[in-house]
Amino acid sequence: MSSNDPDCPFCGIVAGEIPGRIVAETDRTTAFLDANPLAPGHTLVVPNDHHERLDDLPEDLATEVFSTLHRLTPTVEAAVDADATTVAFNNGPAAGQEVPHVHGHVIPRFSDDGGAPIHAVAGDRPDLSDDELDAIADRIGAR
Repeated sequence: MSSNDPDCPFCGIVAGEIPGRIVAETDRTTAFLDANPLAPGHTLVVPNDHHERLDDLPEDLATEVFSTLHRLTPTVEAAVDADATTVAFNNGPAAGQEVPHVHGHVIPRFSDDGGAPIHAVAGDRPDLSDDELDAIADRIGAR
């Protein structure tokens, strides 16, 4: 039994209640063109069940979402003759997630597109000392 949110546009696309340009489907994932693309072929991959953040996904579903991204990325590149792709998740509103349903972006990139590397999305880089980096690594590793 699938779970969805009646107010979620991605759940509506998965259910066929909202039009979407679906490019791939499995029993547990759906991929469709972004309605507000950053590049030709900009594609979203979503779990069919509603989950807001990556840490809300059961591990097996997270694996399937990534597997769909893995299979679809070269297909998207070939379809629009892209030089490369940026594959990314915005995980939570502070990271720029506008629709609260997990979705991976496959954004075709072109050598002359004027885009920046993913490091540019975070704004100014922090000036962290080796001790601060070690402490952060320790806290992450301890979890």
